[in-house]
Amino acid sequence: MRNIRIIIEYDGTNYNGWQIQKNGPSIQEEIQKALKKITGEDINIIGAGRTDAGVHARGQTANFVTKSKIPADKFAWALNSVLNEDIVIKESEEVPLSFHSRYDAKSKLYSYTIYRGLFPPAIMRHYVYHVRFGKHMDMDKLRKAADYFIGTHDFKGFMASGSKVKNTVRTIYNIKIEEELEYIKMFYHGNGFLYNMVRIITGTILYASIGKIDINQIPDIFITGDRDMAGITVPPHGLCLEKVYYD
Repeated sequence: MRNIRIIIEYDGTNYNGWQIQKNGPSIQEEIQKALKKITGEDINIIGAGRTDAGVHARGQTANFVTKSKIPADKFAWALNSVLNEDIVIKESEEVPLSFHSRYDAKSKLYSYTIYRGLFPPAIMRHYVYHVRFGKHMDMDKLRKAADYFIGTHDFKGFMASGSKVKNTVRTIYNIKIEEELEYIKMFYHGNGFLYNMVRIITGTILYASIGKIDINQIPDIFITGDRDMAGITVPPHGLCLEKVYYD
């Protein structure tokens, strides 16, 4: 048996997320179907994390065990020949049988892209969140609000309600904000993220930038864990899993 690690880029627009779903196509299902075509095996692939419907990835990592004799670096070529064009295997390599894409991950890098122009963009509409209040955003306030989230905190107040995770403490190592014309791109690097955590933090930072949330009250959300004190959950299509780190 061999363990193969793959790096995946995908446009999540037409999928119900990474994990196999009963009510629509998923990234995991499409790759497993492709593996069946090229190996004849029923293979279960393990992803580093589950992305929601509409969320994209440039550097999702997954692994699978196979009996196939296909050279490890050729799996990318073989899979890309049968996959839909909105899923691309960027790399493939053989790794030790002990490697696990999810459990061995040390940290992840996500990005969220905002468009603050007067009208929504046509070409980038599936990859950015158009904020209608863009002209009212104060970038100094936005950056100051972002700083509060760096470090180790209990992020219970920034998690989707109904989540059954018991340990809600996570560490965000860095939040980098880039501006280019009407686009604002926010990069979140952390050791792990709760369900909808990046999207809720982004919504909170955006609300702080227009004065809808008092920046000085953000620490109170950590203390109380009150989701209602935080901002909106921004739409999934502005979110992208950029990279998974293993060291």
